[in-house]
Order: sequence, then structure tokens, then C-alpha cells
Amino acid sequence: MDRDALTGMEKKVSLSWLLAFYGQMLTDNQREMARLYWEEDLTLAEIAQQFSVSRQSVHDTVNRTEKQLEALEEKLGLRRRFQQVEEGLTACEQALSKVRATSDTQSYLQSARRHIAALLDQEEQ
Repeated sequence: MDRDALTGMEKKVSLSWLLAFYGQMLTDNQREMARLYWEEDLTLAEIAQQFSVSRQSVHDTVNRTEKQLEALEEKLGLRRRFQQVEEGLTACEQALSKVRATSDTQSYLQSARRHIAALLDQEEQ
């Protein structure tokens, strides 16, 4: 994904998603600084104060973390795969909404809709 084409907010949301997928692969400090910066919208100075480091140190850590997350996504593609599954489930849900059930297929159709809805709800958490 071309990060340069994203607005500041879109970039933070995108990086927050990557942090959710790959955060456990980072150091505790990287993960927490990135979370505070991208998700809590703290300034570099505020984060630096919390960690008793320089603003420049936080800046370098956040930038290094961003590059690591993007490299992980490039190699592993978990976020891309997640989005594909979510789009597929949504398409299935829409297709099923157009199907008319018979008395023989009603329970199967309802079951399929419940399973898809449960997966979509789970995906959002």
C-alpha cells in the first residue's frame, strides 16, 4: 500500500491495524510507543516524558517501528489476507440475502447466515 497517498489519519489507522497484527513481534518499548503515538494520539514529547527519553529517541523508535511493520506485512500479508476474508464473508452474506429458502433449505440458510454473521462480528473485535 502506498503510504504517501494516505492522509495523516488514514496512515495512523493503517499502522494501528499493522500494530494489531504484528505488535507481538516488536519490543515492549516499540509496541507501547507506537500505540501511544498512533492510537492514543500523544505527541512525541509526551511519550518521551513517559519513557524518560528524548523526543528524538521516540521519533526514531516510531519510524523504525513503522518500517518494521510494513516489512512484516510485505512478507507475511496477514492484514491483506484478513481484509480478503472479511470482503469474502461480506459478499457471501449479501449473496445469501438474495436467496429464497424452501421449507427443506430454510434451516441450512439460517445456519449459514448465523455462521457468517458470527465470523464478521469476530473479525471486528
